[in-house]
Amino acid sequence: MMDWTDRHCRAFHRTFSAHALLYSEMVTALAVLHGDRDRLLGFDGAEHPVALQLGGAEPLQLAQAARIGAEFGYDEINLNVGCPSDRVQSGRFGACLMREPHLVADCVAAMQAAVLVPVTVKCRLGVDDQDPEESLFNLVEACAQVGVQTFVVHARKAWLKGLSPRENRDVPPLDYGLVRQLKAAQPHLAIHLNGGLEDLEAAKHHSVGLDGVMLGRAAYHRPECLGAVDATFFGAAEPVTAEAALERYRPYMAAQLADGTPLAAMTRHMLGLFQGRRGARAFRRILTVEAVKPGAGLEVLDRAVAEVESAGSGAPFRDHAAEAVA
Repeated sequence: MMDWTDRHCRAFHRTFSAHALLYSEMVTALAVLHGDRDRLLGFDGAEHPVALQLGGAEPLQLAQAARIGAEFGYDEINLNVGCPSDRVQSGRFGACLMREPHLVADCVAAMQAAVLVPVTVKCRLGVDDQDPEESLFNLVEACAQVGVQTFVVHARKAWLKGLSPRENRDVPPLDYGLVRQLKAAQPHLAIHLNGGLEDLEAAKHHSVGLDGVMLGRAAYHRPECLGAVDATFFGAAEPVTAEAALERYRPYMAAQLADGTPLAAMTRHMLGLFQGRRGARAFRRILTVEAVKPGAGLEVLDRAVAEVESAGSGAPFRDHAAEAVA
């Protein structure tokens, strides 16, 4: 989710769910150590609970980056052992670390020694010609031996030779059964399922017997589905509508605009809102064309939502411009 789940995206997604754990985009340990930390790690307090996902393969660097992340206030530090991108492969981290379980264990052990918050691992079933049962179980066992308690498993292998990162999200077959076998073999560990979960119905169905699920692209492209997360998984009475989420997000947007953040930096994360509803295409068009213009403000969002409302697909959206005049 690099370049996707930034601070503005997470603040938006938080308006749909009070309880879901939000993850940062993956940030390399070296970037944390030598880059613009406020830009890379800064987040709004409303995002809690929020986890920092790190990439790297050097225990000392990861420990230092984890400590910095904890000082910024993240609730969890996650080591990514699943990303198959070319950038990750050239840096000897991400999914290629599935081949080096003991190095991963050394990394998370160093991270745990540096912070008081939980250190977790996100991984694949394996890579290339590895036996998935061997590679997954070996990695989890090595990390569990040094104290890691929580694992998020993308239930596909990653083919680092022959498939693009995009293809690695769809082509390798899913094996939810192997993740369940892992849970049966390690019942004391928290095992969370990721990969191929297109909606909350699928997430709820496949989470039975496991400790949780992670939604990535489904949540990003159709953020409205997050509105039912608290009702589905956490006992909330009512789902949160897209309109209600936008109302909640509005003060954050206003504050960010006042600080000089371009409108498009925030609205780019909501293009999938209202998907499948009348007026959704006009909503996307207005945000895509108008939000990028210099000086664009919340009136652009109001105009985009008005297209959905005029199409008769949702509850009345407050006319903020009229309120300001009144």
